[in-house]
Amino acid sequence: MNDLSRLIARAEALLGRLETLLPHPAVPPDWKASTAFRWRKRAGRGHLEPVARPHRIRLQDLRNVDEQKQRIEQNTRQFVAGKPANNVLLTGARGTGKSSLVKALLNKYAAKGLRLIEVDKHDLIDLPDIVDLVAGRKERFVLFCDDLSFEASEPGYKALKSILDGSVASTPDNLLLYATSNRRHLMPEFMDENLETKHVDGEIHPGETVEEKISLSERFGLWLSFYPFDQDAYLAICAHWLDEYGVPAAAVAAAREEALQWALLRGSRSGRVAWQFARDYAGRHGGK
Repeated sequence: MNDLSRLIARAEALLGRLETLLPHPAVPPDWKASTAFRWRKRAGRGHLEPVARPHRIRLQDLRNVDEQKQRIEQNTRQFVAGKPANNVLLTGARGTGKSSLVKALLNKYAAKGLRLIEVDKHDLIDLPDIVDLVAGRKERFVLFCDDLSFEASEPGYKALKSILDGSVASTPDNLLLYATSNRRHLMPEFMDENLETKHVDGEIHPGETVEEKISLSERFGLWLSFYPFDQDAYLAICAHWLDEYGVPAAAVAAAREEALQWALLRGSRSGRVAWQFARDYAGRHGGK
């Protein structure tokens, strides 16, 4: 009997060690702790972490992207109201407000039940676990993937395709995916892929490699493209942020040449560069 007891004790100890190595089901967070969450992994275990201070940017702070703003806000408004809506892919020039637009939507519609979950592309393989956590909740969740792009061998690529529109299990109605990228088709495109293109009866048929890359972006129902700003648009955004930082109107007008020099040194006229200039100028000239 003593030998049996020792054997049972050793088996229980072994099982205890094994349990520490096995992945545990994700535990729901305190949903009241925040309106924004991040998916985090420690020791191979994923969990949703509340964001203590969500970004407070407003829709009216985003300038010269009025058409994109109108279309994604309409889609979000439908989603929050429980109506059909699409996953959204925002692509184009850097610093033009793609990710800020998603954050601004959270600020406007959080009171109506919108919640944001930020997921890094390396954690996209955990999307089924996140779906299980939010399924059945009364809130409306936007999964946010910022600066999304893939190499052909990355595991998150197929996980994302599956969750968008390719799994035997349907995605819950309270979940959408909003992704930003500098690449329209989310993957690198190479010159030799054009050699796979075929001409059949006067029609052009892309090769399998190109078709595979296009198939991912096509699963987003709404595409929004962002373009570089011209000089007038850039200066208007500078003026907006200088005003927000409390710089007097006379000083805003005098800042024109400095704003242009700032953009020249940065090699870009974008909303991000305009905001960075305004912070620097306001700090030097007594803005709030």
